Amino acid sequence: MNDSRLVVQADNLTAGYLPGINILNGCTLEAYRGELIGIIGPNGAGKSTLLKALFGLVNIRDGAVRLEGEDVTGLSTNQLVSKGVGFVPQTNNVFQSLTIEENLQMGLFLRPKEFSTRIAEMWDLFPMLADRRKQRAGSLSGGERQSVAMARALMMDPKVLLLDEPSAGLSPVRQDETFIRTRQINKTGVTIIMVEQNARRCLQICDRAYVLDQGRNAYEGPGRELANDPKVIELYLGTLAADVEAAASDTEDKA
Repeated sequence: MNDSRLVVQADNLTAGYLPGINILNGCTLEAYRGELIGIIGPNGAGKSTLLKALFGLVNIRDGAVRLEGEDVTGLSTNQLVSKGVGFVPQTNNVFQSLTIEENLQMGLFLRPKEFSTRIAEMWDLFPMLADRRKQRAGSLSGGERQSVAMARALMMDPKVLLLDEPSAGLSPVRQDETFIRTRQINKTGVTIIMVEQNARRCLQICDRAYVLDQGRNAYEGPGRELANDPKVIELYLGTLAADVEAAASDTEDKA
């Protein structure tokens, strides 16, 4: 019996970029309406590949992806966007030569008649962008560009928003702002699936989380339970926290 609350379901995904080489080796994920799902794990675990597979950017060799019960495996990114899937990549996520307002307009190219209504909602959600709507996105800080990318993805009023390492390259202060913003978006009713390098912070704010290792599910459960699980702490959180701290110290000035 299908659960009407189930928004995204990925069943035993096998996927990769090169022929004969799989990055995902049987990943499974479920996201229910209104949930904030975290995906963590060591480098090379397949976290971003899983997100890209959900968005049609990676060839799925086995398994299936369903959106509200509909099999959407193999659909193009445009088709997935039209069905209610939003995606914010880690890098190159804004049109730098366009203004903030023009970036948001690009996010609604499939439904231009709704622009005035949707952009008003984005200004309410991201007031700092509203004040600078005519500023070119390329002149913004890393954290501000991340907000523009999120707002553009939200213009289509998606059922689910996929975020690929939203805090990467940001200072600790900007990381906190990004996590707060992510939770605020989630509280508006948008289901969010987030791949995140800052594992501890991710587990603190997410409803449930998946720990990937070598392209497979290693652990799953409520975020705060995983954050306090001795095995997860020993095997993953220690090294992940060290990696995040090193990356933050190297990139703090960039935000």
